[in-house]
Amino acid sequence: MKRQFAGTAAVLIAAVLFLPIRIRALSAEKAILLDCVTDRVLYNQNADERSLIASTTKIMTALVVCEQCNVLDRMRIPREAVGIEGSSMYLQEGEILTIQELLYGLMLCSGNDAAVALAIYCGGTVEGFAEMMNDKARVLGLSGTHFENPNGLDSPGHYSTARDLARLADYAMNNPIFYKTVSAKTVTVGNRFLRNHNKLLWQLEGADGVKTGYTKAAGRILVSSATRQGRRLVAVTINAPDDWQDHTTLLEEGFSRYQVKTLIRSGEKLGAVEIAGGQEGMVELLAASDFSFAVSDDEEVTIELTGPGFVYAPVAQGADAGFAHICLNGESVGRVMLKYGQTIEQYQLENPGFWDRLFGKE
Repeated sequence: MKRQFAGTAAVLIAAVLFLPIRIRALSAEKAILLDCVTDRVLYNQNADERSLIASTTKIMTALVVCEQCNVLDRMRIPREAVGIEGSSMYLQEGEILTIQELLYGLMLCSGNDAAVALAIYCGGTVEGFAEMMNDKARVLGLSGTHFENPNGLDSPGHYSTARDLARLADYAMNNPIFYKTVSAKTVTVGNRFLRNHNKLLWQLEGADGVKTGYTKAAGRILVSSATRQGRRLVAVTINAPDDWQDHTTLLEEGFSRYQVKTLIRSGEKLGAVEIAGGQEGMVELLAASDFSFAVSDDEEVTIELTGPGFVYAPVAQGADAGFAHICLNGESVGRVMLKYGQTIEQYQLENPGFWDRLFGKE
């Protein structure tokens, strides 16, 4: 990792940087790899194209239930939640289960019947719950997403993108109940033994979620998460015949090639600016906070300082002094506020001239 400082008058527009990992071709039609610590996208392949998302829909279903319901509550399974097409935990009408048990059935064995039961319990109706899902999508800024049901059965108005699914999973994994649910390998619910369909939990170091999905129209879809040394990566593939290998490749490459590094430390001198009319000719510019980012050793880091190139005296130590933009390979990936490092008083003439005395300037 190389680090350089650029001129003090540069003006940059902050933007998200996409530098795809150099890997073999994936089987996926669409894919993304997100570093959740720094919010950096490490790999992007058609990540903003809308697609059917099958049972990865249940990430939002589970999240809304975790946030809106007491998972220790018990519910009696209604007739409407029995015999739903597709994958199932085989609910029986009238049986009583806790919300947490239904969440396990939803996320481990992808029960479409569990999705309907939870939707009715939390939203009153399936349609009412879908509105809650869409409300949450809007709050999270998932502009490429719309839900029509809680289980992901194919529908023209039911879609998302790889990027939105990654953002959703990143957010959801911070919910402790959601995390506990999707990271479980096996659980027993009454006389049911549920085994998580996510093979990565057994195959990949640090794997801790999230959800599989498949319909004939959507293809194989996988959202995965892995955490190592406190750093989480989330990968998403859509229509990927070899999704397990795709995710192993993405996650291993993301952890091995990129490390989260502190590029700027609070109080670090990042430059200086000229002072006009001051008792000193220059004032130091210090970083007001740390800045960390996921970078590889072969990437060039530069620091660009905003501003006009000079300021008028006086300036006060600790006062705002603009921003420093952090750039990788010439692209802005973030910024930190700058503070003046010293107080510089205005220069005072020792012997005021005639006009200064006349107009009261001393």
